[in-house]
Amino acid sequence: MPIGGSVARGGGHNASAPYHAFRPATIQIYFGLCGKSPFSPEMRVTLTPAGGMGILAIMPRYEPVPDDTDPWDRPPSEIDVSRPHAARMYDYYLGGKDHFEADRVTAEKALESWNAVRTGVRENRSFLGRAVRYLVEEAGIRQFLDIGTGLPSANNVHEVAQSVAPESRVVYVDNDPIVLAHAKALLTGTPEGRTAFIQADLRDPEKILSHPTTREVLDFDQPMALLLVAVLHFIPDADDPATVVRTLVDALPSGSYVVSSHVTPEHDPESVHGLEESYCTAGVPAQARPMEDFVQLVFEGLEIVDPGVEIVSDWRPDSTGPRPTAIEVSNYGGVARKP
Repeated sequence: MPIGGSVARGGGHNASAPYHAFRPATIQIYFGLCGKSPFSPEMRVTLTPAGGMGILAIMPRYEPVPDDTDPWDRPPSEIDVSRPHAARMYDYYLGGKDHFEADRVTAEKALESWNAVRTGVRENRSFLGRAVRYLVEEAGIRQFLDIGTGLPSANNVHEVAQSVAPESRVVYVDNDPIVLAHAKALLTGTPEGRTAFIQADLRDPEKILSHPTTREVLDFDQPMALLLVAVLHFIPDADDPATVVRTLVDALPSGSYVVSSHVTPEHDPESVHGLEESYCTAGVPAQARPMEDFVQLVFEGLEIVDPGVEIVSDWRPDSTGPRPTAIEVSNYGGVARKP
């Protein structure tokens, strides 16, 4: 699926942001490629900062994972490049540089099935920015839990939120180690606010909610926004996404909001299902859902904000000019409030 992240949403680099290059330092090849997990480490590239400098350790306003937490959460030194990852493929679609051959090969196969993928990705990213701006400006939200962050891009959640309310706090969550490496270097916020990142998987919501960084940065006695943008289509029904979503929403205090978007097969079923097949064949779980299923999965029991669940390009657009068609976008999105 082209859109997404923790299981992953990503993007290209913001040209105005500081960038510290990483180079592969050590390659370790592992045999026994029969593992079923799309994230199992068969080939790993150890990342070190260019020039061997400890750049990441001195970046301001990044909240590191505490050393005394589960070792699985600690900043990883290796990434798996033998299999594609949705965050890196998303970065490829947006013209970024943080992807590998497996990501590019799978992305190109997906483009053969649905040649409008890049349009859907761009419109989805724009929807995220508009939704965050609405929440800060009109709903008064100052806390965000963004699951499936993906690689840093222009107009990241903390940048949009803190441009309006500098005191805004954001916890980013993704399961791709390369996202963690770049997040430490690029996701820096205002002195008044907080910007933190944890490595975790959407399919383990209890771990996300109980993580020390989540609990330190976010106040669960105050309203917040849960962002599940372009990520749930990487959770097939076999992984029980309804329980995942309900666990997260149940933890939110009253007055909180949920923002979500999802690939749909309704407008171009042949192309979207071909995209699904490309992803699944490469070991990346994917499942497009019609709008009715998406609404039931995410927004059941919540108060959906006007204009409702729409094709993402039609959700509170910034201008009245021409917009891409539903066939080109094939992503629904919406915002809802928890009573």
